[in-house]
Amino acid sequence: MNLAGLILAAGYSSRMGSPKALLDLRGETFLDRLIAMFHDHCSAVVAVLGHEADAVRSGIRRADWAHLAINPDYPAGQLGSLQCGLRALPSGVDGVIFTPVDYPNVAAATVGILAASFAREDFSVVVPRYRGRHGHPVGFRSGLISEFLALAPESQARDVIHRHAGRTCYVDVEDPGILDDIDDPEAYARLLGPGESR
Repeated sequence: MNLAGLILAAGYSSRMGSPKALLDLRGETFLDRLIAMFHDHCSAVVAVLGHEADAVRSGIRRADWAHLAINPDYPAGQLGSLQCGLRALPSGVDGVIFTPVDYPNVAAATVGILAASFAREDFSVVVPRYRGRHGHPVGFRSGLISEFLALAPESQARDVIHRHAGRTCYVDVEDPGILDDIDDPEAYARLLGPGESR
């Protein structure tokens, strides 16, 4: 199965106060961790940068493992970055697994489980679920790419996901990291725990 991994890392990180892509978790930046996980299970990885793109590019070690796409219109929001990333995908992919860079604590095994799910043919969207709660990354078949690209700027990616609710596969995983949305300093402190420093 020819899958692409897509990481959205273009936002302002205004609540965090510094680029989330460059925050450290267990000796790696958020973005490096996600690039490595997708690289292990996908034939191509695209990371979308925007705000402070040069600083992010120079601050990661695995830039050569991914295509770094620049979204010049990143202030318009996450949908534009998703569309930018989809346009940067190589041709011929069978599906896409995507996540905001805010979810660095996802287990590598979870990405593998989502990738393996594409061997099935009875779904259009695959969503991980931990104890009944949905999280990231989310996968979808390449046939939906045109629907995401057709969304108006005021729309949200979930509009397409909801449109295909009847063909969504929920995969139960023992991975609370799919719920760890690291969006502000308090969430980052909780992620690091009492024994770690920034």
